[in-house]
Amino acid sequence: MHPPDGLGSWPARRARIDASRTALVRPDGTGVGYGELAARVDRLAGALAAAGVGPGDRVAQLGVNAVEVLETFFAVWRLGAVAVPLNHRLAGPEIAYMLDDVGASFLVSSPDAAALAAEFTGPRLEVGPQYEEAVAGGEGAAHPVGLDDAALVLYTSGTTGRPKGAVLTHGNLTWNTVNQLAHVDVASTDRVLCIAPLFHCVGIGQITLPTLFKGGSVEPVAKVDPGAILARIGAAGITGFSAVPTMLQMMCDHPGFAAADLSSLRVVQYGGSPVPERVARAWLDRGVTLQQGYGMTEASPGVLMATREGSPAHPVAVGVPHFFTDVAMVRDGEVAPLHAGPAELLVRGPHVFAGYHGRPADTADAMLDGWFRTGDVLTVAEDGWATVVDRVKDVIISGGENVYPAEVEAVLLGVDGVVGAAVVGVPDERWGETGVGFVQAAPGAVLDVDALRAHLAAHLARYKVPKRLVVVDELPRNATGKIRRTELRARAEEMP
Repeated sequence: MHPPDGLGSWPARRARIDASRTALVRPDGTGVGYGELAARVDRLAGALAAAGVGPGDRVAQLGVNAVEVLETFFAVWRLGAVAVPLNHRLAGPEIAYMLDDVGASFLVSSPDAAALAAEFTGPRLEVGPQYEEAVAGGEGAAHPVGLDDAALVLYTSGTTGRPKGAVLTHGNLTWNTVNQLAHVDVASTDRVLCIAPLFHCVGIGQITLPTLFKGGSVEPVAKVDPGAILARIGAAGITGFSAVPTMLQMMCDHPGFAAADLSSLRVVQYGGSPVPERVARAWLDRGVTLQQGYGMTEASPGVLMATREGSPAHPVAVGVPHFFTDVAMVRDGEVAPLHAGPAELLVRGPHVFAGYHGRPADTADAMLDGWFRTGDVLTVAEDGWATVVDRVKDVIISGGENVYPAEVEAVLLGVDGVVGAAVVGVPDERWGETGVGFVQAAPGAVLDVDALRAHLAAHLARYKVPKRLVVVDELPRNATGKIRRTELRARAEEMP
């Protein structure tokens, strides 16, 4: 039997079966067939190889969701290289750090990310005439790739103030795909929207690769416009998509929601935070099935998901484990079975990442006897359905984006006159959570909130900047000097 190989071969394998079937859809509605996709990927791989890209090289990517992003992924994988999609919403210094940290040797970018692309001084290819010329002139290239070879490095915000690159192998992504197919009824006739950004594990692993694996059609969405998406569902006969609760809320609150043609929609997957009951009810009343899931970048990303049949009876649960996923809990520092009450969830399986790029100590800290520590507290009912209780880590999930307080606090502490900073999350009806920052001034120092906000905006993505900043004389701390975040969170929630 021929052994499984890397994801770069997927378009070619599909092309041997049904080359005329639409694989990807461009913004103008025209389709790219599997045969055409295979040929374009092969020629792009040849062009990248001619530019010096080889096995193990890290190829960064910057830009909004597009057909070219997926072509780049497949071409990079075909060469045995590693794709590193970066968040185009970040600030220049953040991008520069990641490019240096991962050791990127090549960059593929689109015009919308031109300013950020300037942070990279090495060779790069820009989507547009230059990109099409490279695709047209490439002669094809390939390198043997195995399941244990790295395929992606996806950056997650770090609790120590610096993002970490999670290394996902071809095997990780393949097994996550198999898990998705075992949990969700994906068909070769499906036509889905890729709304989640392709620099996120959800955009790649939860909807795109499973659909392409089955020979369905994927339409990348460059800009999240609720009205446009609602219109596209009916016009294109969209059967499914994945989104964060904020997006689902924006869509159901849109004036065009009631009249939108949703008859083709079979299922909508969501995760990141619970969806408000009124939002869930709005979609259910339109006959759309919602399946909540739970996962993380380090798990490629799926760990748990609600089943189609069980969702109505478990409206706030994140579901049951995927087929090839083992779960357990931490109890008194040891691995314990499920049903032991609220405890930190552990996960292991062939879809769990290979580690953090260049950070063996961080990788070791994230593991417990071969299990990955999720940092999240869950309970599991007797019927096996899990519910998220709290987060061990202080991550703030705002509009589906992870914001780690330590990263924001590190920037605040770089301001003259700031001797202490703490950022906590508070509930927000629109975004799920928003940040409130408490800043301690040095004795005699006068801090300008507007200046602090401008400093944050210059160094961080906009969604990471706290909604409110409060200057305080002193931050509450315990006997060991640690900030009492619970006290600050309660104070923030009482603010008008």
